[in-house]
Amino acid sequence: MKTTSCKVTIHIVSSLDGVIAKKDNSVSWFETTDNYEKGVSGQNPEEFLKTIDCYVMGSRTYEHALELSKSYGWAYGDTPTIVITNRDLPVERKNIEFYSGDLNKLVQERLNPTYKNVWLVGGALLSREFIRLKLANEIRVTLIPIILGAGTYFFEDLRKEQALHLLNVTAYKNGMVELQYEIKK
Repeated sequence: MKTTSCKVTIHIVSSLDGVIAKKDNSVSWFETTDNYEKGVSGQNPEEFLKTIDCYVMGSRTYEHALELSKSYGWAYGDTPTIVITNRDLPVERKNIEFYSGDLNKLVQERLNPTYKNVWLVGGALLSREFIRLKLANEIRVTLIPIILGAGTYFFEDLRKEQALHLLNVTAYKNGMVELQYEIKK
């Protein structure tokens, strides 16, 4: 069992039926016009994002983020971002680093000595591998009030039971719900 000194959070945005990406990779379903009167307003996004020291993502998520950045800007700002890949990909920002190799080494030798709060932001295969290797500390799922019916499912083919402990639930005014779980080791 691996222990980490940094906290690794797997962050997922999902439809109610567990879809994290439509087949066409569109993101319009992320927007919601729902209204939940008992919900809370979200915290200041800029202040919250300052608490994240490093992002980790897979190569397909990186390519998708690059494409989306043409319309929406780079979502991860100047925060160091490590892309897990075996492919040659374009480096479009100075804070991007590519890594190919053992994920245990990445966490123990690269992330632990340098960062306190690491967010793994995609994709599904990389997140499942972090869960399988017990390299993640928590999972945060933001549920969008929509059922998509098809696409990429986050927990599909995990092939292992994983106990979780509910840390927090937040219902927002826009109908989104965030579930925060500790991954039991």
